Amino acid sequence: MSGVTGDITKTADRARIGEAISDRWGALDTLVNNAGTNIRRKLADYSEDEIRQVIELNLFGAVALCRLCLPFLMLGAGASVVNISSVAGHVDIRTGAPYGMSKAALIQLSRSLAVEWAEHGIRVNTVSPWYTDTPLVEKVLKQPDRLQRIIDATPLRRVAQPEEVASAVAFLAMDKASYITGIDLPVDGGMLSKGL
Repeated sequence: MSGVTGDITKTADRARIGEAISDRWGALDTLVNNAGTNIRRKLADYSEDEIRQVIELNLFGAVALCRLCLPFLMLGAGASVVNISSVAGHVDIRTGAPYGMSKAALIQLSRSLAVEWAEHGIRVNTVSPWYTDTPLVEKVLKQPDRLQRIIDATPLRRVAQPEEVASAVAFLAMDKASYITGIDLPVDGGMLSKGL
């Protein structure tokens, strides 16, 4: 196993990623854009730099990696892109407007690229998780009242585990999903279906 560490918002780090793909494989079968961050507060309480920080990583980082990796994906076998969005891209879940905006834009990016890149045989889809037991939401899930509200809003009555989200990503990346492109797959325990 090998990897490249870096910050996808930095041009030099993205260039190193491109060099590693070129040197090690020359082609790419799957790109998963899953880098993300959030700063939870009301919009009026953000600084402009904080808004840019969230959108830069969540959206522009994915845009930049898609552009960087397109030539490698065109050489891949049954190539697929899976962008990790969030149910916050569909409905307000009190995580802050910049996060929701960036995730909604990521869903639309996937739809647009699914159409644009179909001529190259590249599929592009999105996975939108609800609360998942990861370090990004650890502080939220440790608040008993907040956790109970999350569980109450979720028909399956629990938060997701990371491997449940990973399984959805793996499905969309594999040949079993060869006729699926341009979709957003919620991995949300039924949250978006619940309503009142």
